[in-house]
Amino acid sequence: MSWNIRPATNQDCNAIQQLVFTVLSEYGLNPDPDGTDSDLNDVEENYQAAGGRFDVLVDQNGIVVGCVGLFLISRSVCELRKMYVSHSIRGQGQGRRLLEHALAQAVKYGFARVELETASVLKEAGNLYERYGFRQCKPRHLAIRCDSAYFLDLFPSEQSGDDNSSNKF
Repeated sequence: MSWNIRPATNQDCNAIQQLVFTVLSEYGLNPDPDGTDSDLNDVEENYQAAGGRFDVLVDQNGIVVGCVGLFLISRSVCELRKMYVSHSIRGQGQGRRLLEHALAQAVKYGFARVELETASVLKEAGNLYERYGFRQCKPRHLAIRCDSAYFLDLFPSEQSGDDNSSNKF
């Protein structure tokens, strides 16, 4: 089976919402289409047009089986959002592939820091983030279904004294 990562368009919004809401439900978390998840109603406007990006992982039939977003926080900081993979492909390295893709895109866009919020019930995700060097931190705020936050400095040797010091959680 081969999968392809491509930029999402608004034509993908229903499939993305279905994937995200299904995964949340699998883990006992509540979708919030009018709040936390409202960014999925228009990924082109909320991500691409706003200086970030949103990508989907599709199977050979073009079915969305994974997704990941980079949401612009500031010129140097983005938030990793909505990284989910379908139950049918979990354990096959596609979550890792999406994370590596997102981090490469964050570097390409010039972000120096990636932040994220997650729920501890998503143990696989937390373990993956930690394997990639994300460090847990105390955030300024958390989405209602999240109980932990992480950050990763993409260029740690360049962090002293730049504008990222004011963007820490």
